[in-house]
Amino acid sequence: MGRLEPTPAVRGRMRAAGSRPFGSGERRALVLISLLLLLFVGAAVSMLAGSYDLSVSQVVTVITTHVLQRDTTGLERVQDTVVWSIRLPRILVAVLVGAALATAGSAYQGTFRNPLVDPFILGVSAGASFGASLAILYPRMFGSVQVTAFAFALLAVGIAYLASRTNGANSTVTLVLAGIIISSVLQSLVSIIKYASDDAALRAIVFWIMGGFYYAGWEDVATLAPVVLLGFAALWLLSWKLNILSMGDDEARTLGVNPDRLKLIFILVATLMTGAAVAASGIIAWVGLMTPHAARMVLGPDHRFVIPAAAVMAGCYLLLCDTLARTLTGAEIPISIITSILGAPYLFYLLRSKGRYAFSG
Repeated sequence: MGRLEPTPAVRGRMRAAGSRPFGSGERRALVLISLLLLLFVGAAVSMLAGSYDLSVSQVVTVITTHVLQRDTTGLERVQDTVVWSIRLPRILVAVLVGAALATAGSAYQGTFRNPLVDPFILGVSAGASFGASLAILYPRMFGSVQVTAFAFALLAVGIAYLASRTNGANSTVTLVLAGIIISSVLQSLVSIIKYASDDAALRAIVFWIMGGFYYAGWEDVATLAPVVLLGFAALWLLSWKLNILSMGDDEARTLGVNPDRLKLIFILVATLMTGAAVAASGIIAWVGLMTPHAARMVLGPDHRFVIPAAAVMAGCYLLLCDTLARTLTGAEIPISIITSILGAPYLFYLLRSKGRYAFSG
């Protein structure tokens, strides 16, 4: 059987998508490089910001000493602790979480062909919240909060996927509705756990659900980095197929692509990334919904550029929000409060001024 060729209608849609006013590949590459530089600058600013003042030379000395595995006895203990044990792993976790949520959001929006979809649509956040709440309330039974949150996040999506499967196939609408139902049930169970908790457990549950990088360390970096980097690589390598999938199932089949199998792959990888991010940081709102729109507004609907741009934008955005969360007041503010305050008006701006670009493709 010969290779299937796109119909004239499909070729017309592909030509129309390529002719949108977002510039050449060189311009898009320049934008991505600029975003990476902005991420580096944001990381440097975040490293220097805080209640303990540091100079650039002190930061460079501490980092190079550890990276080159030199003797650390000559370093001042407070500077070493602040730079290497607190701020640097926190910055890396923030960037990884932002990249995970933005990449997963881009994949979900392309898979479901809906710009209002975010990484939590299938019940990841509700499952993680339920698992974390159980681990906080019954630490001896469930052990690690992060592991339990991750496990229940995957379990929630698995239940939603199985519940939506009829006659050997999954309907996109049914899958989303199943995710909403599972989320509603799990959120009710979380409310019951809150009601049954003492003051200390209740406070811990509420702070975890609101999200933050309070206790981020090198163990979190080591756990999160492989999942995020491998997931990002997989979705980026398949991003050209996500472009095809975004045109609709019929067009995808015309081009010789199995849409059902592709959707399963994208949902599985995006869910793993989201579950890992939520387990590490709690629930951080708006990032996975907002940054893919910003990337499409700047670079167009091509997911080969949207996915890396959204990942870097989200890293910059979370660095900004985390820096504000720990420096605005004497007590640290949960990061979801900052992301919601800054994110909602920006998304409204996108809707009003750039909606035809941000929500196309």
